[in-house]
Amino acid sequence: MSKARGLARVSSTPNTRTDATGSSTLDNATPAPAPSPSREPGARLTTTTIAWTMMSLCLSVLLSALDLTIVTPAIPAIVGTFKSSASYIWVGSAYTLAYAAITPVWGSVSDIWGRKPIMLIAVAVFLVGSLVCALAPHMDALIAGRAIQGLGGSGMGIMVNIVVSDMFSLRDRGLYLAITSLVWAVGSAIGPVLGGVFTSRLTWRWCFWINLPVGAVSFLVLLFFMRVPSPRTPIAAGLKVIDWTGSLLIIGGSLMVLLALDFGDVVYSWSSATVICLLVFGTAVMALFVVNEWKFAKNPIIPVWLFTSPTKIAPYVVFACNSYVFIGQAYYLPLYAQSVLAASALRSGLYLLPLIVSCSLAAAAAGIFMQQTGKYLPVMYIAQGFLVLGSGLLISLDFEANITKLVIFQILVGIGVGMNIEAPILAAQAATSIRDTAAVTATMGFVRSLSTAISVVVGGVVFQNEMNAKNEDLASQLGSNSTLASEFNGDNAASSVEEISTLGLDAAQEALVRKTYFEALRMVWVMYVAFAGLATVLNLFVRAHKLRTENEGAVLGADRSRQQGGPAAGAAELELRNERED
Repeated sequence: MSKARGLARVSSTPNTRTDATGSSTLDNATPAPAPSPSREPGARLTTTTIAWTMMSLCLSVLLSALDLTIVTPAIPAIVGTFKSSASYIWVGSAYTLAYAAITPVWGSVSDIWGRKPIMLIAVAVFLVGSLVCALAPHMDALIAGRAIQGLGGSGMGIMVNIVVSDMFSLRDRGLYLAITSLVWAVGSAIGPVLGGVFTSRLTWRWCFWINLPVGAVSFLVLLFFMRVPSPRTPIAAGLKVIDWTGSLLIIGGSLMVLLALDFGDVVYSWSSATVICLLVFGTAVMALFVVNEWKFAKNPIIPVWLFTSPTKIAPYVVFACNSYVFIGQAYYLPLYAQSVLAASALRSGLYLLPLIVSCSLAAAAAGIFMQQTGKYLPVMYIAQGFLVLGSGLLISLDFEANITKLVIFQILVGIGVGMNIEAPILAAQAATSIRDTAAVTATMGFVRSLSTAISVVVGGVVFQNEMNAKNEDLASQLGSNSTLASEFNGDNAASSVEEISTLGLDAAQEALVRKTYFEALRMVWVMYVAFAGLATVLNLFVRAHKLRTENEGAVLGADRSRQQGGPAAGAAELELRNERED
């Protein structure tokens, strides 16, 4: 790697920027008094600094991603411990709801106070939530701890991509985002493996205890070795420029919509006043958020000018759909292994290894390709083909155990997901100005976290509805054991997996129950294929942009809206870049 790429350098003149051709231009806006530069004048990123910073970032993103899925195989044991089967869906949803709702806010506050202090706060919040979960005396405490974990995990996850974007040029960013994305994919997919190990060999509480030593190491490495620019913004000055209205609207609106999805046909019927009101008011609040960001916010959390054309919107939707498919399959494949293949919690996690390995290797290969060629569209097209093929083939899984098919299909899905993790991020960042890099990154994180939260919920709704629809027929076929069919209806099906072999059913009846699970999960696979196909179509709208080789740094501080001349300057800069590329 050349020094022009590996050792990032930023001009010491805050209102000077380097264009794609290497020449310098001055913003027309009047410079703010003593603006904070994005990095110290003439500062270089040494190999040691890069190594320590990347290690700390990878530890943080690992913990953030791990807790998305680590409790999946442990949920039956957790429900059994607290005797609360009705709370099954909340163990996973409390984390994903909090994770999704708060994501955009982390990016906004890090623009004001800098990356390092905000990331340290996120890690601390996550560790507090982990401790609450590990010590939880009842289900309510566990759910509260999971929500606190989600708040911190969201900050850890989004700040990693923002810091990488600050440190490296667009051309090099693909490689380093591939590294962190690889860790994210591994953490999300390996979660069920560790969860199965802890549940089978120790106790489910170790799913949370493990976060404390790893998180402490991450915190200390970040504290002592992370080298990133700091605007040294006073707390009072920063609080004045936060988009408080936008923050409340985006958090409230997303929570209401996601709660409606959680409650629908589980706690309340879809036609209930509670679910309808949550959906209606949640949508209305999100609409108010858009109006606020468009007309009133001086420092918007999600600038609306990022979405002025279908080509700009496409990368976000592609990213959301692919994340939706990946997390859903990582979440429900262990359920398939336990309910249909009669695998233990540990073995169900091990069955995900093909998905983990293929996703990791594909992400690394894609990152290297994009760094060497500066092209991301070929990667996106090839990746989408693999994802659709692998997801579609999951529908053809046999009721009888066929590990060869399961491994091959997961490898295809893993290649498709891994190759297309960082490419949409680069496509969105390349289409914007330096001032909006953090906003783009935070928005990408928001759509990913929102889509993963929706994926788990909608996947659960599809599965439960199918189990409910088949319950009456199952009861009639169980004959003298027909009363046991209620153990496998929609509300109880997921939490009753471990009881299938302990309810006194004969071999034929047990096979009948497992086949009911198999047929219900097939509809879940069909749903995920539909979203993979949608992403494939939207790939055609993504525009090719040049991946610039110069590192443009970051714009930080309470006065950042004036440093670049506000939104108009950012839009003018973007228009100039697009003209050069054309």
